[in-house]
Amino acid sequence: MRKKIGSKETPKERFRRLATLRTQAVLKRLQILGNCANRYVYDYDESDIDKIFLELERCVREVKAKYRQPKKGSEFKL
Repeated sequence: MRKKIGSKETPKERFRRLATLRTQAVLKRLQILGNCANRYVYDYDESDIDKIFLELERCVREVKAKYRQPKKGSEFKL
């Protein structure tokens, strides 16, 4: 769903478009990762699962923090 070249897209519209596409891509990849849960095809133990989900959770926290940080260059105000 690309806009025509030369069309004006607001920063909000651009964010919504790109964030939607990128979130859908992440969710799709998570579903694909879930396919590895099939014990008839794959062999894994709890430590493998813990490593995967600790890293995923760490990454989600890191990205979420980026949205919560004040804008660079903004002044501190009390």
